Amino acid sequence: MLIHQTTCRVIYGDTDNMGYAYYGNFFRWFEIGRNELFRSLGLTYRSVEDKGVFLPVSEAHCKYSTPARYDDVLVIETSLDPKVKAGVKFDYRILSENGQTILAQGYTKHACVDRQGKVVRPPEFIREVMAGISPES
Repeated sequence: MLIHQTTCRVIYGDTDNMGYAYYGNFFRWFEIGRNELFRSLGLTYRSVEDKGVFLPVSEAHCKYSTPARYDDVLVIETSLDPKVKAGVKFDYRILSENGQTILAQGYTKHACVDRQGKVVRPPEFIREVMAGISPES
């Protein structure tokens, strides 16, 4: 399975008055990870939407283990779950810069909808990308 890595620095605006990253920012970092994973596979969210497919989040989960602090460099690991057939599921791990400490892990599930907001099966071009990184291929 392909695991894409990207980095992000915790900025002052990401933290609370104790200097810890606000918990909601982890979902923003998940979004950075999934955008960069798509980009590494030759897709962008814009190109997907230009084809009339939108991927709204239908479920999100995050398990926090260790706090992130101002100025930390985070490693965002993102992968696609090839077992999901009725949408798209991304798995994430947020790690310390040295990769030794897991700060959080989680997932987001996304429905595929058309321009009218009707739920549709993942289109062929998305299934092909997922099949190309599936462990079975």
